[in-house]
Amino acid sequence: MQAKDYLEQYYGRYDEDGRLEPQHGRVEFITTMKYIKKYLRPGMRMLEIGAGTGRYSHALAREGYTVDAVELVESNIEIFRKNTKPGEPVNITQGDARELAAHAGDTYDITLLLGPMYHLFTREDQEKALAEAVRVTKPGGVIFAAYCMGDPSIVSYGFISGNIHQLMGKGMLDEQTFTPHSDPWDIFQLYRREDIDSLRSPLPVEQLHFISTDGFTNYMRETVDAMDEKTYELYLKYHLTICERQDMTGWSHHTLDVFRKGQNISKNAAE
Repeated sequence: MQAKDYLEQYYGRYDEDGRLEPQHGRVEFITTMKYIKKYLRPGMRMLEIGAGTGRYSHALAREGYTVDAVELVESNIEIFRKNTKPGEPVNITQGDARELAAHAGDTYDITLLLGPMYHLFTREDQEKALAEAVRVTKPGGVIFAAYCMGDPSIVSYGFISGNIHQLMGKGMLDEQTFTPHSDPWDIFQLYRREDIDSLRSPLPVEQLHFISTDGFTNYMRETVDAMDEKTYELYLKYHLTICERQDMTGWSHHTLDVFRKGQNISKNAAE
C-alpha cells in the first residue's frame, strides 16, 4: 500500500473529529489557539495545510477570518464539509502538503501545518512540506508546525503500556540511543527537538516559540477528564504557564514550532 492508503485506512476508523473534545484533548486545542490568536489581526488570510476534519479551520472561520484549507484524506474532507456552517468563510480542497501548486507564493498571513509532519517519514518529504508552507506565506507571516514527540511515546506506549519489547523487536527504536524510527504503516512519525531544529534551520525564518501543546496531559488523561471546572481551569493556567519551558517540552506528546518568514524573502527565494 501507499502511505496515503494507510492514512485513509487509519482515519476511516479513528474519531479524529472527536479527538479534541474531552478535557484532556482540549488542552492541546486551547494552547494552539492561544498562540495562533497572538498573531492574528483583522483581515488576515489563513491557510491550514492538513486540516483534518477542520477543528481549527472552522473555529477561525467562525471568528470571521478567511481560511483556505487543504487535506489529503477523503474521509476527513467529508467530515470537514459536513461541519461547515452556512456563510463560513472557509474553503477546502484535496491536496498534498509536499506540493501546493494550486496556491501562489507570498499569499497567506498565517499558515498552519498542524498535521502533515505527523505522517511524513523521510527527510526529503519533511523538508518539502516545510518549504511549501514557507513559500505560500507572506514575508513577515507566521507559520505554525506541529510535531509528535518520540520520548513521550516511548514512555507511555512503550514502558507504561508494556509494549517496549515489541517496539524494539519491530526495529522502531535504536537499541543504544532509543531514537525512534517509523514507516508509513506505523502512521505516526516521531521527533526529538534536535530533529525539529535541524529541519527549520535552513529555512529563511526566525523562530518565535517552541511550545508543549499538551505537556503532561496525556500521561494523566483520566485525572484531567475527571477534574471539575474550577480545577480544570487551574490546570490550564498551570499548563499555559509552563508550556514554553524548555525543560518541559520534550515530555509533551505534541509540540508546536512557531516561526516567522523573513521580511525580505521574495517568492522565488522561498521556492
